[in-house]
Amino acid sequence: MRITSLALAGIGLMALAACDSSPAPTPPAGGDTAATGGVNVSGPALRIVGSSTVYPFTTAVAENFRRKYPAAAAPIVESTGTGGGIKLFCGGVGTQHPDIANASRRIKKSEVELCATNGVKQIVEVQVGLDGLALAQSKTDADMALTTRQVFLALAATKPDGSKNTVQNWNEVDPKLPNRKIEVLGPPPTSGTRDSFNELIMEVGCSTFPELKALKASNEEEYKSRCTRLREDGVYVEAGENDNLIVQKLVANPRAIGAFGYSYLEENLDKLKGVSLDGIEPEYDVIASGEYPASRAMFIYVKGEHARAKPALAVFLQEYTSEAAWGPDGYLKGRGLIASPDAVRSATAAATAALTPLDAAALD
Repeated sequence: MRITSLALAGIGLMALAACDSSPAPTPPAGGDTAATGGVNVSGPALRIVGSSTVYPFTTAVAENFRRKYPAAAAPIVESTGTGGGIKLFCGGVGTQHPDIANASRRIKKSEVELCATNGVKQIVEVQVGLDGLALAQSKTDADMALTTRQVFLALAATKPDGSKNTVQNWNEVDPKLPNRKIEVLGPPPTSGTRDSFNELIMEVGCSTFPELKALKASNEEEYKSRCTRLREDGVYVEAGENDNLIVQKLVANPRAIGAFGYSYLEENLDKLKGVSLDGIEPEYDVIASGEYPASRAMFIYVKGEHARAKPALAVFLQEYTSEAAWGPDGYLKGRGLIASPDAVRSATAAATAALTPLDAAALD
């Protein structure tokens, strides 16, 4: 089941938590603890950047944190895209740099190396839950059902034989599909959702062709190019980092299909409906089980070097990793977040409380 791969980060955290029993850094004394029940939330506002998919979850936690601790500075949460957010996060240590990066994919080894170059060496990985990369359409149009192979054939820049892809209508991809123009609205290359789209849909569809699958072992660069380079002739439309904009465009253009995090589909079920992928609808239970082919883990990355200067950081993380927030019945479920397995949540919470740094050797 796909849930095994989704839990890999959590398994790594279990190992870290088991071998690291050091206490979390003690925050400095001071701050207006009387107004916060003795909890120190002093210091400048937390700054959080990154994924538009994780943005609504982190925003909800920030709102709840602010309600509980009104004396604390309100966290600043910005939607910059995963890649752009991690780049800002890795820019250095100090109040001019973000404390947390939201990410709709796991951090890359090259990004960890960039962080280290700039003095950011205590990166704490928090798997906050699961999400599905959903394909969706307007409720006003006829139902669409697609396979990963059909999506690849429609959107890849080149056909399986290497020639330029020029198909314009879905029925040119497969006669069983409707005779209507191919138009897919999705994220730009800076987005973690785009990375997930490439990995979970485009590469899977590409690998249904044996000659392309074989490239992965013999020429991985060529494989990536053939499988994940998308068309630039208007068939695939980069709709920016704001997933709400894709929702608006789908409503305005009922014939188009959009690609974004499941949470945005769930929030807009009055206007949108899911497009089944390989015969499976994007729904909460099948994403949680790992059955949905485009299930993925959601993360935040925390700068451990900022914990002493910003005591509110530890308190914010306690809120995020509480069962009241990220549990199966937590308030983040209402925003579309799907809870990670119990063992993953437990190990992640322990590693987060201890501010256990990520082991870069565990990354691909």
